[in-house]
Amino acid sequence: MKEGWKELPIGAIIKEAGSSIKFETGDWRTRKPVLNKEKCINCLFCWVFCPDSSIIVENGEMKGFLYSHCKGCGICAEECPVKAIEMVKEEV
Repeated sequence: MKEGWKELPIGAIIKEAGSSIKFETGDWRTRKPVLNKEKCINCLFCWVFCPDSSIIVENGEMKGFLYSHCKGCGICAEECPVKAIEMVKEEV
């Protein structure tokens, strides 16, 4: 069974290095980025600045978000020079 953030030990101690891939930190999010593909110029600033490596890029094009790891920080939307990314309230 794949562990998620809810299974972290008390104090959120991560006992082994490089284990963050095991945890789907996207559950923490209250807002999520949504891409307007028509506005996107594929500058990939979002990819460069994303602290969670949650931007999906294929063949030099922004394809979307890895929501399972995106924490909703909004850095991608802030750095987008053409405002192609909008932060919207996460639906429960």
